[in-house]
Amino acid sequence: MFKNHPKGLPVLFFTEMWERFGFYLMLGIFVLYMTDTNPEKSGLGFGEPEAYDIYGTYLALVYLTPFVGGLLADRVLGYRKAIFIGGILMGLGYLGLALPVSAGGSMATFWGALALIIVGNGFFKPNISTLVGNLYSKPEYRSYKDAGFSIFYMGINIGAFVCNFVAAYLRNKYDWGYAFAAAGIGMFVGLIWFAFGQKHTAEADVLRPVREGDIPTGKILGLVFIPAFIFGALGWFLPGLLGMESFIGSKSNDAFLFACVPVTYYYVSLWARAPKDEKGPIGALLSIMGVVVVFWAVFHQNGSALTVWARDYTNREMPAAMVGLGDTLGMVEVVDTSERAVTKLDLHGAPILDDKGEKITEMGPDPYFRNLAKERWPSEPARPGASAPGLNLISTELFQSINPFCIVWVTPLVVAAFAWLRRRRAEPSTPGKISLGLFITGLSTLVMVAAVFAGGNGATKISGMWLVSSYMVVTVGELCLSPMGLSLVSKLSPPRITALMMGGWFLSTAIGNKLSGLLSGLWGIYEHKATFFMINFAACVVAAGAIYLMLPRLKRVMREHLGEE
Repeated sequence: MFKNHPKGLPVLFFTEMWERFGFYLMLGIFVLYMTDTNPEKSGLGFGEPEAYDIYGTYLALVYLTPFVGGLLADRVLGYRKAIFIGGILMGLGYLGLALPVSAGGSMATFWGALALIIVGNGFFKPNISTLVGNLYSKPEYRSYKDAGFSIFYMGINIGAFVCNFVAAYLRNKYDWGYAFAAAGIGMFVGLIWFAFGQKHTAEADVLRPVREGDIPTGKILGLVFIPAFIFGALGWFLPGLLGMESFIGSKSNDAFLFACVPVTYYYVSLWARAPKDEKGPIGALLSIMGVVVVFWAVFHQNGSALTVWARDYTNREMPAAMVGLGDTLGMVEVVDTSERAVTKLDLHGAPILDDKGEKITEMGPDPYFRNLAKERWPSEPARPGASAPGLNLISTELFQSINPFCIVWVTPLVVAAFAWLRRRRAEPSTPGKISLGLFITGLSTLVMVAAVFAGGNGATKISGMWLVSSYMVVTVGELCLSPMGLSLVSKLSPPRITALMMGGWFLSTAIGNKLSGLLSGLWGIYEHKATFFMINFAACVVAAGAIYLMLPRLKRVMREHLGEE
């Protein structure tokens, strides 16, 4: 697999694999953890709208901080040192989440742990991707750069696939905290591997000289982040001063999107001030970054709306022949029909509060039975000795492994297909692949439209194969877009600001991630869930069309600066 590629690629491949193991382990259970009301576990018991809001804000900030991490690595720290700083902060953050809020921890611990992960990812994420690109600076490796990023991307998804099984085992057998602790351990394993491979990545860790006319680092931080803080505060407080609850769904939405204005303005000004030889590439990258926001807004609903679909609308009953093995591996979630205090929810999935602001509970069976026909309710206990009939269910987060599993086995096929087309001079351009990826992502939402009709709009549970099919389609779209975007940034960025432009790619990801939480918040608004997925489809088609219309200009820029079509 690594033949014809630099020796540093497997070092970065496995480092990123372990880092993404922790990142996606946390992400796969984050909404489930926040909305868990089981008194026997240490979940936070938030309502779905609140959990979606926190999920979207967290994802947004995780991909906003690479702006700072990329800038500091380009000019001050170097890429390897930034990776070590980021990895350590992220590992400590995951371990912080392992402290149970209900037993010795506090919400301050929860928020502090999230802050460590957010800042840590800012140092880690853009700089390891930049190192990958720098490994291919030698002429003999340049033609393999797209393939190299696809292989690197496969490492990401090996970690993302395995982690959900570890999370399911630990949270089912023990508690949520054990799963978060595993994420931290994985991060530190990745850093140890990276440390032992330093000799193969050192040549790619080169600080670029600041050119005449470049704004000093301190001034950038002052001109961007102080205004971002001010704009964020305005977004938080201004609606209240105007007698409004919020402009865009919630205070956190308003604050984040307002705070992005100065950062976005900085990138536009970077293009405006660029020398003539850099203006074309920077402009091309900013154009694509502005459009792929839509992809991330749709794709990252896998941890919010699609996780809720898996939990509440999907038939997760474990086949009888697999129950023993599944239980041993910690993949089984047991629910029974015994009545217990269950938080009462409104139509939007939010807890109903009494006059004192306390959550109202009602007696009933596990929420899984709410849309399960009575004739399908169990008549026997799920486990010997249980006091009530129950079911053995596949843990919800395991559905999060479908996408990375597909990426692992589809990536070699996609790489081979593009190599076959390249030999026949028919390979799409990198921007063309991104446009195709957006359109295919839209098709995955149509699968969910069909799933809604198959389940009578949530009236009954349906086969998990609908969700599997949707994830399989979006996987192909992702492979055409995400690694190609990383490759394009590495190709077109002026060398002195490569990591900074990589931070710009993650800024577009951040805005998309925040919008994913905003879109997921529409889940409870539309009575017919097909409308929700059709909105996603329309957004993807419009975005794909926008890049398609830009292809002539983008190809011209690549031809002028890279000699590529």
